[in-house]
Amino acid sequence: MEIIKGQVHKVGHDIDTDLIIPARFLNDISDESLARNCMNDVIQDFNAKVKFGDVLVAGKNFGCGSSREHAPIAIKASGISCVIAESFARIFYRNAINIGLPIIVSEAAAREIAYGDNLEVDIKDGIVINHTQNKRYEVEQLPPFILEIMAAGDLISYTRKKVMAND
Repeated sequence: MEIIKGQVHKVGHDIDTDLIIPARFLNDISDESLARNCMNDVIQDFNAKVKFGDVLVAGKNFGCGSSREHAPIAIKASGISCVIAESFARIFYRNAINIGLPIIVSEAAAREIAYGDNLEVDIKDGIVINHTQNKRYEVEQLPPFILEIMAAGDLISYTRKKVMAND
């Protein structure tokens, strides 16, 4: 898995799936529509501000609320390459893994990283470097099977690859 480099977009605690992608925008679930409407109720003009590869940093309980997988899909489609949070809602955490969106739990990193900071994230080795603040965080590494899902792009691609290998 490659190293992620991007600028930080930061949000607070308890950002639920309705804030990530409001239900009023779910009539069109194309990646383009989800990206265009992602996080706009939290960060004005979010989609216009995000550059491909940027990182979203959040407080506690990120992704709470409904279990819709559209929330992590919208984040990934917007160009966000990784989400770092103090904690995640369980279903959001697994949905993010299933669609291949790298996620990191780190209370210290999430608290200390500021909006606009430039980060370098090594998902495989569990390292987050904040170049703006000259800080380094060692975070819990994801298990190998989750890294394999991320490398494949999503759970469906990972499963297809496993099935093809067994034929």
